[in-house]
Amino acid sequence: MIKVVRGNPTPEELAAALAVVRARAAAASAVPPGAPTPRDSWSDPSRIVARGVPRPGPASWTRTYWPS
Repeated sequence: MIKVVRGNPTPEELAAALAVVRARAAAASAVPPGAPTPRDSWSDPSRIVARGVPRPGPASWTRTYWPS
């Protein structure tokens, strides 16, 4: 809520001041209004996809365990 503390602004002056405040608030927000919110990496389905077959080597058997 915006309140005029001192003075008597005309409707045009008040509209101009409110337009500046709204423009600054819109520029400060990270996500534009109406845009979908970014997904959190925790809910990203690609993180549960198998990472691939481990490369052969002296201790490759230790990398084959997939925790559930």
